[in-house]
Amino acid sequence: MNKANLSLILVVFAMTVSCQRIDRTKPPQTKDLPAFKLPSTFETTLPNGLRVVLVEDRRFPLVTLRLVFEGGSKYDPKDLPGLAQATASLLTEGTANRPSKQIAEELAEIGGALQAAAGPDGLTLQGNVLAENLPRLLELLADVTLNASFPPDEVQLYKKRRTQELIAERSEAAFWADEKINAIVFGPHPYGRLNPTPESIARLDRDRLTQFRDSRLVPNNAVLILLGALPPREETLKLVRTRFDGWSKKDLPQPPAPEFPAPARQIVLIDRPGSVQADIRVGHIAVDRSHPDYFPLLVANTILGGGASSRMFMNIREKQGFAYDAHSSLQPRKTAGLFAAVTQVRNEVLEPAIKAVEEELQRLIREPVPAEELNDTKNYLSGNFVMGLETQNGLANQLATVKLMGLPDSYLETFTARVRAVTPAEIQAVAAKYFSPEAASLVVVGDSSKIQATLEKFGKVTVEKAQ
Repeated sequence: MNKANLSLILVVFAMTVSCQRIDRTKPPQTKDLPAFKLPSTFETTLPNGLRVVLVEDRRFPLVTLRLVFEGGSKYDPKDLPGLAQATASLLTEGTANRPSKQIAEELAEIGGALQAAAGPDGLTLQGNVLAENLPRLLELLADVTLNASFPPDEVQLYKKRRTQELIAERSEAAFWADEKINAIVFGPHPYGRLNPTPESIARLDRDRLTQFRDSRLVPNNAVLILLGALPPREETLKLVRTRFDGWSKKDLPQPPAPEFPAPARQIVLIDRPGSVQADIRVGHIAVDRSHPDYFPLLVANTILGGGASSRMFMNIREKQGFAYDAHSSLQPRKTAGLFAAVTQVRNEVLEPAIKAVEEELQRLIREPVPAEELNDTKNYLSGNFVMGLETQNGLANQLATVKLMGLPDSYLETFTARVRAVTPAEIQAVAAKYFSPEAASLVVVGDSSKIQATLEKFGKVTVEKAQ
């Protein structure tokens, strides 16, 4: 027998043995992911209070940055919702040294990006650039942060654009549903105000924008994160000091008190004449990421409505055919959070759809989650989390969240272990606290003439207009 024939026989034999050993009726076992390990990190604080975090990542010749302030919409004056959002949008639209066009041209010249956005808690400048051009990006970052001038023509352009965007947003039922569930759950706290109003946009001016910048965009309220192929540490710190040492610290206004209404059953119908479907939100106040209930609640929310294999999706969409979309969300803030179950259904199936949502909420309270479903959910959460940290942007975003929310430095490295430690009993306990329909608010947006009588089967209904 020649060597070629012998090799062929051995290959066939190996394949036969291999096939015999694999039970293809069972899915392969998913091994636990290793815990995330943060790359080499250094943190220091400059004399003016600016915290600087340096993270080494030399896989690519790139640097990603975040400059994070606790300066989100919770600091908007009551008469001017949308101020933080407007300030962020206009930071890069002109400074005392550079008009908007020059900023854009310099960014294009160095192959960089720089933009800003504001959320409920924070205002963040984010950017990236080839490592060799980091000094120039830092120069632009310092200029827009310290010297944004809010040119009148740019402010007027923003006001026109934002007004048109708001008109489009207010034409959607989901806008009104989200607005109302936040207003009910968070009450008079600024977390309850998601968007500007036409009146607040009209009141925007350069003075109010400058006041917000000068009160919140200060070094002792900021964290600068630089991540990527950085120069040697002392050289990097010198680049930062050269541009930010002249930035003076200031006393900071106190954040609004974290006072929220006690959860209670409310049913609110937002009347939107002519709607052929109803947008549903079942909402309850939740917790921040540092609360002991957060990880059990995160797992419970994922089981309930966190993806295409979640219970709400499989029941309300796949089995019942009530809706195209059925999901739930957990939105942690710095001092609280929002849980909401969400779906949109045809008017004629509103009653069974609400019952189906509430039954899924009750089932998590009533029955322990089966081991296989719980393990699959933990794998899903852990895998998504670890994959999200593979890119510079993903890791920079997570580091910014850790610093903004005041979480421990170990948060990212212990995330998967804390997810895997959640037990069925803990899920039932948090479901009883945060999912109970008897203590949740029910918001429905739709045509009151067609659905009010149906809603009244669930309790007293307050009707409001979508204006």
